[in-house]
Amino acid sequence: MVKSFLEDGRWDELDFKILNELQRNCRISNADIARRVNLSPPAVHARIRRMEKAGLLARYVALLDREMAGFDMLCFVHIGLQLHQEEQVINVRATFTSLPEVLECYHVTGEYDYLLKVVVRNRKDLQRFVARLTPIPGLARIHTSLVLEDVKVETELPLNLPSH
Repeated sequence: MVKSFLEDGRWDELDFKILNELQRNCRISNADIARRVNLSPPAVHARIRRMEKAGLLARYVALLDREMAGFDMLCFVHIGLQLHQEEQVINVRATFTSLPEVLECYHVTGEYDYLLKVVVRNRKDLQRFVARLTPIPGLARIHTSLVLEDVKVETELPLNLPSH
């Protein structure tokens, strides 16, 4: 099992502070981070590079407002499989990952096998999306929930130093 960032021991309080700054705004300059965490810009840069090389900083992205981008509907689609044969599971996963409407796909426990986070522009697009799912071999059940309101949407992980 891979050690988590918190368990690794190579990271300190300054790394946590730098990561929290980057999570809030990945376009912040090293100089601005340095001022906020009380380090020199070269030291901040070195720490960021170390975290990138370790794979902790997976990528930098711009988060778009989905409604302003024209995606009025956010849905969660629960998928149940008929059988769990390896070839069928591989094909189902490949199909899910190829669909541009699918923002996230999770293999889950419980009544269903997969949970998809999906965006579509409107009801007709949702109908077309579900129609593309139904012929996928091996699917037993599809349950769609529409998001009525975004109550909390957060991308920042709650990083804190572990208590000893």
